[in-house]
Amino acid sequence: MLEKILAEVIKTGHLTVRYPDGRVGYYGEGSPDAEWVIKEQSAIRRLIRNPWLQMGETYMDGAWDAPKGLATLLEALLRNIPDEPPASLFTNLKRHLVQVNGRNASRRHVAHHYDLDESLFRIFLDRDMHYSCAYFSRPDMGLEEAQIAKCELIRRKLELKAGQRVLDIGSGWGGLALYLARHADVDVTGITLSKEQHRVATARAREARLSDRVQFRLEDYREHRGLYDRIVSVGMFEHVGVLHYETFFAKIRERLAPGGLALLHHIGRSGAPGLTNPWIRRYIFPGGYNPALSEVLPPIEKTGLKVADIEVLKFHYGYTLHEWQRRFQARRAEVVQRWDERFARMWEFYLAACEADFAIGELVVFHIQMARALEGLRMTRDAWYTQRDLKDKVAESA
Repeated sequence: MLEKILAEVIKTGHLTVRYPDGRVGYYGEGSPDAEWVIKEQSAIRRLIRNPWLQMGETYMDGAWDAPKGLATLLEALLRNIPDEPPASLFTNLKRHLVQVNGRNASRRHVAHHYDLDESLFRIFLDRDMHYSCAYFSRPDMGLEEAQIAKCELIRRKLELKAGQRVLDIGSGWGGLALYLARHADVDVTGITLSKEQHRVATARAREARLSDRVQFRLEDYREHRGLYDRIVSVGMFEHVGVLHYETFFAKIRERLAPGGLALLHHIGRSGAPGLTNPWIRRYIFPGGYNPALSEVLPPIEKTGLKVADIEVLKFHYGYTLHEWQRRFQARRAEVVQRWDERFARMWEFYLAACEADFAIGELVVFHIQMARALEGLRMTRDAWYTQRDLKDKVAESA
C-alpha cells in the first residue's frame, strides 16, 4: 500500500525508500534527494492508518531513519503529499475546540513546552537565547548576528524614543527586552506565563544591571494593567487561539497610550486557514495554532486598531531552524544522557518538521505594525533597512 501511494504522489524530488524486508523503492527525480529507511513493518501500518500523527510517533519509537537528513525527507514528502484535508464543518469545529486557551489552559500549555529546563534551550539557541525567528539580512550571517539583526529590525519598526515605556507580551528568556533597554534607552516590562523563563529573564536583567529599566512579570496578557508607548509581541501569538484574537487585540489597544505603536511578530500560514498537525499539538505545542493572515486582520479591525504595515519574512525561520538543528545534533549525546533517546528523537523531529514547513513556504513569519492612529508614523520603510555593521552589537551582546 505505501509503495503504491508513494509511486503515485512523489513527483517533485527523488525519494529512496528501504523497506523492512530488504526491498528498495525509487520514486520521483530531482531535488530534494531524500532517503527513508523503514526498519519495522508495523510502522508502515501505523503510517497508513494515521500519517499526520504517526510520522512523528514512529520516528520517536526508532522505527525509521533518514540517512540523508530528517528535514530533507520531510521536505520531500511535504512537497508531494498535501497536508491535512480541507476544512469541513467538523474540522472547523475541532480546530476551534483545541484552541480554547483560557487562563488555566494557557498556563498548562505554556508549562508543557517552555518550563522544560533552560539547559535544553541553551544547547541549541544563540547565546542570547532568542527562541524565535532570526532575521538573515545576508545569507552568510551566523545565528548570533541574525538574532541581533532581528532585534534591531524590531527596534526600528517600533520607532522608539528614549524614556518610553514598552510592554513585551510573551517575553521569553528576556533577550529582546534587554536589547531594547540597552540600545533604545527605554523601560521595558515583560510578561510571560512560563515560570522557568520568568526566573531566567529576571536573573539576566539583574546580572546585566538593568533591573531598574527592565522587569519581568509572571502574568497573563488578559490580567496585565498599565499604559505603554510601545507594545511588542514575538512568538507568543501562536498560543493565543483564534477564539481569543479579538480579546488579545482589544487588550493591546487598551494598553496603548495615545500616539502608541505596536508590533506583532508571529508564525503564520502563507495560504488559507488550516489545522495544527496532531503530532505537534500532542507533543510540542498543545493549544498552538499558526493562523492565516485572513484570520488575524478581522479581529484587529474590530478593536479599532489601525494596521500601519505588514511584512512577510519568507524562509528566515527555515534558516533559523536549520541552525538550531545543527547545534542540537552537535550536543545530542548530552540530551540523551539528561533525558533519553526518545526525547532526543522527539525534539529533533520537531525541529526538522518545522524547518521543512518553512522551506516549502507553507509557513512564514508576519510582522504586523499597528497603531491607535497613523498620524506621526513614518511614511516609508527606508530607515528600517539602512544597512549597517552589526558586529559591534554582536560584541556588546556577548
